[in-house]
Amino acid sequence: MREEVADHHGMTFRIQQVRLDLSGYDLVFVPGKFATRQLKDDAEFIAWLQTAKEAEYVSVCTGALLLGAAGFLRGKRATTNPSAYDLLAPYCSEVVKARVVRDGRVFTGGGVSASIDLGLYVIEHLTSVNVVKEVQRLMDYPYYRPGQGSDEYTYWN
Repeated sequence: MREEVADHHGMTFRIQQVRLDLSGYDLVFVPGKFATRQLKDDAEFIAWLQTAKEAEYVSVCTGALLLGAAGFLRGKRATTNPSAYDLLAPYCSEVVKARVVRDGRVFTGGGVSASIDLGLYVIEHLTSVNVVKEVQRLMDYPYYRPGQGSDEYTYWN
């Protein structure tokens, strides 16, 4: 792992601590973007992601491709950006055309705008309806419906 990485626009991120093993994390967030299409075939990256076997996983957009390549979507329902539904299909039991999908401990979100709903859903899952309502109020985001996803398999459009 490198201490400094750059995105495809040239923005550089400096990381103060790099863990070679993700097993100590309770939750792993996997973002999307075009680089996921190459990273899904990067054996070293996928092996690193697989070290988080016991975590809950959250992916937004095409980050689901990385969860799939790591084997975390096997037998599960998931979603991704509509432009990548066909790329996701080999990795999961069903591609659900929805904004947010939860199947067990895996949370996936559709396109970029779905990330707000997904983030609020994860906050609700980790805390409570009251906390997510407060976050929603502070964000001035009236579209999320707290309490809609309390079971192990959830999705909504």
